[in-house]
Amino acid sequence: MADIPNRPADVTDTSATDAAPGLPPEVPRRSFARRHWGKLTVLTLLAAPMTVFALWALVTMSWSYSSGQRAGYVQKISRKGFVCKTWEATLYTDIAKGFRSDSFSFTVRSDSLAHAIEKLSGKRVSVHYEQHIGVPSSCFGDTEYFVSRVETIPE
Repeated sequence: MADIPNRPADVTDTSATDAAPGLPPEVPRRSFARRHWGKLTVLTLLAAPMTVFALWALVTMSWSYSSGQRAGYVQKISRKGFVCKTWEATLYTDIAKGFRSDSFSFTVRSDSLAHAIEKLSGKRVSVHYEQHIGVPSSCFGDTEYFVSRVETIPE
């Protein structure tokens, strides 16, 4: 003890014997993480996949692989789904009047746009779409084509 400068000679280390006589010494309190390690593990196992799913959905829905427009006749539009209701529609493109070449299925996110497409059903229209590849769930739509605008085309 004499080797430590500025320390009185009569001071002794009593950290292990601070408890009152006859009582056991106090045990230091464990950290929050050590006390709740099981709950934190379960929370991490649940939160990590949910975070990955949310980031995946955010990226795929905000980034567009392609965009364009298709012209034809809207033959069908309906609101589908048990839990996640989405508007799904089919547009038939035509080569010449009365001849169908192929169908184009698409999803509509907006209710107001879906109602506008319903009113134009059976008329020649042009739909502007964006293609989102890798959308993680059918809750966002059954197709990867999402229509953002519709215009009528005079016949």
